[in-house]
Amino acid sequence: MRIRKLHSWDVSVEEAKKIQEELKTQIIIDEITMDRIRRIAAVDIAYLDDKAKVAVCIFDFLNLNLLEKITLTKNVKFPYIPGLLSFREGPLILEAFKRTKLRPDLVLFDGQGIMHPERMGIATHLGIILNTPTIGCAKNHLYGEFRPTKEKRGDYSLVYDKKTKEILGAVLRTKDNVKPIFVSPGFKIDLATSIEIILKTTKSYRIPEPLRFVHHLTRDYQT
Repeated sequence: MRIRKLHSWDVSVEEAKKIQEELKTQIIIDEITMDRIRRIAAVDIAYLDDKAKVAVCIFDFLNLNLLEKITLTKNVKFPYIPGLLSFREGPLILEAFKRTKLRPDLVLFDGQGIMHPERMGIATHLGIILNTPTIGCAKNHLYGEFRPTKEKRGDYSLVYDKKTKEILGAVLRTKDNVKPIFVSPGFKIDLATSIEIILKTTKSYRIPEPLRFVHHLTRDYQT
């Protein structure tokens, strides 16, 4: 898969923040539609000491059959800093995507999209670099304010920026009476389509099946 080189990854914290500011101008929302999705990818990372294992898997969107699987283990250089996760995990994820033979129409990330103080969660940042529609699907809240959602599958509450009142994403219930997840557009997709895709790919568990699959691949690394 071709990767656009838009900036260096060997940067300081201040340089990383400046890059986020520059990339924000390239964010695109509302482009892809469900009928254009044939293949979907999922990404996850696990850490062990100073190393990380990434899994990138590509699935057939219709039935979620696995089409391709890439795993890599390497050292990580950038420190863990809230809001700058993409600078820690991005290089390894992109290295895995370079090794894929198939190009996905959409990528699911275990992380944030525009539901981020700078609108630059890992799904948005890497979506711009991959030039591919992406969705952020996080298990925990990072940014924004919202009201509690109802308890049935498919119920959701919108997440707003407290200052600008901009809609950033949704708190989505993917299973009855189970803790919700946080869904936000990453790149080239709107919130309604993001929610529809997350519900379509979520079956018996809380998170989408593609993300569950890559999560298990990386969790094996930690045992």
